[in-house]
Amino acid sequence: MQPRDRLTAKEIQVATLVWQGLTNKDIASVLTTSEQVVKNYLRTAFDKLGVWTRLELALYVAGHGGANWHVQVGNGLLPATTGWSIAAGEEPQFPGIAATPSVRSERL
Repeated sequence: MQPRDRLTAKEIQVATLVWQGLTNKDIASVLTTSEQVVKNYLRTAFDKLGVWTRLELALYVAGHGGANWHVQVGNGLLPATTGWSIAAGEEPQFPGIAATPSVRSERL
């Protein structure tokens, strides 16, 4: 089992959004939750993947397929109940948020 197989669907989503270059505030807006909840997702994802920073997380995502890194998790599909998925080969679309991958220096 790969470390990424231990992530929940929300942790996968947050990690992908970090790879996309979104701040915690932006991610909270996309998920319609608080920044503290985003920080909690990041903390657990960091622990599960063995990374310490947002940059390491983004590099992990990039090194495992970028936008499609989650497709290989578990049986290859996100659970249908998450309400969040993208087809293989597609870039995620978030209204009003640029899709250019970049990593901002931001604390957890």
